[in-house]
Amino acid sequence: MPTDRVFDQMPDGREVRLLTIGSEPGPVVEVLTLGAAVHRLLVDGRDVVLGHADVAERLASPDYVGATIGRYANRIAGGRFSLGGTTVQLAANDRGNNLHGGPEGFDVQVWDVVSHSDDAVELALVSPDGDQGFPGTVTARVRYAVSGDTVTVELSATTDATTVVGMTQHSYFNLDGEGSIDEHGLVVEADEYTPVDDTAIPLGEHAPVAGTPFDLRSPAPLRASIDHNYVVRGSGLRRHASLSSPRTGATVEVWSDQPGLQVYTGDGFDGSVHVRRAGVALEPQVFPDSPNHPEWPSPVLEPGETYRSVIEWRFARSAPVE
Repeated sequence: MPTDRVFDQMPDGREVRLLTIGSEPGPVVEVLTLGAAVHRLLVDGRDVVLGHADVAERLASPDYVGATIGRYANRIAGGRFSLGGTTVQLAANDRGNNLHGGPEGFDVQVWDVVSHSDDAVELALVSPDGDQGFPGTVTARVRYAVSGDTVTVELSATTDATTVVGMTQHSYFNLDGEGSIDEHGLVVEADEYTPVDDTAIPLGEHAPVAGTPFDLRSPAPLRASIDHNYVVRGSGLRRHASLSSPRTGATVEVWSDQPGLQVYTGDGFDGSVHVRRAGVALEPQVFPDSPNHPEWPSPVLEPGETYRSVIEWRFARSAPVE
């Protein structure tokens, strides 16, 4: 039988549940109803993602650890964009910009459990019209499933009015289970990236990675600062990135159907919960600030349409922890 237990309580007394899928030797995934977040992900006895000890720690964190992100992942410049000739003003929570849906985004909401079996769990959230400034009532879903050595994350959403949606999953990987990820090797399947201004808003052009620290087409250690959105070559479900640890021999490939991949190496961790660079987030998504760039893949969602995104974490077996 699938495991379902109370994890903690929200400040208003609502229960936060922890639901487990998969079986040893893994992947075993523990999912919280708060933020539809991955709490732990065990592979060969090693927890390869960062988590939080309790609800209070999670709500106090600015780092989106393990959470499902929405309505819109990454940044929207000035928290403002035009939709159907009307200016939409969003809540600003990052240097005047809207980040990851705003201060009360999907990551701090308690999701409803739709279904739960031994190898899959699905959660849903209704985001009302005007939530964080976004138009339309959006019903979002996320489904986590384990099959063999792969964890699949399926994100979907519908709306009753024209809006923008761009979701992602924000787990931070550390394939050693502890310490720094500086020696992890990363490959990103991208020939270009999106340069940004000093508030991390794209400047508009795509720049070649060749000759820059952002050239990750061959394995490179994560010691350099490479935190940007990458323009993943190709289309459809394809490999976005491969992360490996020389210490444990563990590897995870990130596959998705999204146009971009945001890499973030935890440079902002202050040591209060996680040490600096304790994990790396590999976030498949539409490009940052796409609502203000009609030339880029569109995040606009219309009534009658369904937003869909797939992310796969494909693990290679490694030696169990002794």
